[in-house]
Amino acid sequence: MNAHDLREKKEAELRQELSGLLREQFNLRMQRGVGQLTTPHDIRRVRRDIARIKTVLNEKKKGSEAS
Repeated sequence: MNAHDLREKKEAELRQELSGLLREQFNLRMQRGVGQLTTPHDIRRVRRDIARIKTVLNEKKKGSEAS
């Protein structure tokens, strides 16, 4: 997932994807706590994807305020 693809999506789609990633992040944290996490790099990937989506949402919000 890259920022260019995210900028093409609507705000509702981004919020839906964000909630899915937050749920995935929670599940990965639980797996890590129990010791069942097989791919630790997924935590980093999900965290960065969440940051990308939040950045694009903030850009869209500031863009709509400016106009």
